Amino acid sequence: MGYLKIKRLIDIILSSLGLIILSPVFLVFIIAIKLDSKGPVLFKQKRVGIHKSHFNILKFRTMRIDTPKDTPTHLLENPDQWITKVGKFLRRTSLDELPQIINIFKGEMSIIGPRPALWNQYDLIEERDKYGANNVPVGLTGWAQINGRDEIEIDVKARLDGEYAEKIGFMMDIRCFFGTIVSVLRSDGVVEGGTGVKAKATQPSDEVNKTEELKI
Repeated sequence: MGYLKIKRLIDIILSSLGLIILSPVFLVFIIAIKLDSKGPVLFKQKRVGIHKSHFNILKFRTMRIDTPKDTPTHLLENPDQWITKVGKFLRRTSLDELPQIINIFKGEMSIIGPRPALWNQYDLIEERDKYGANNVPVGLTGWAQINGRDEIEIDVKARLDGEYAEKIGFMMDIRCFFGTIVSVLRSDGVVEGGTGVKAKATQPSDEVNKTEELKI
């Protein structure tokens, strides 16, 4: 598809600029995270990319290192006690996702696309197969994120991702980009620990697997 080559070029240019321009912001967050709690600044986690390939997604650490392992956030007793002070701010503003600019620069992600599923979110992966949503680059944000974000159920999320895959193009990406800015400013659809009611039974916390943390 011709647009995918253009999309990749745009990703390289914007991610390069982002890494340069936001380097002072990265430094501030690195210092704040280190001062707030013990542990690494970043963590990495296996996710599903285009054509169901696997890669390690990067995020700023937002939870304490003694958080119970292999336990979904919503199943933790008083989940807020495990999230750091800086982490609460990063999650609320979605700034914990900033390190994914590195994933975009490397070509593992795009700026716009379906959010990469966890490697063991088999139900979401299977649903996306029905709509061809696994055959486009995954993204930092996408069509589903501006139409419900965490609060929509998996089947609806997959259908929206499929709609993006069907209509992928420059104007669709522009709509998702500016729609995301509005959603983040309003903190729309943020539900701690899951993607809708249906997902809560299967989606683990973003930071439960401490063996995958990237120590920096």
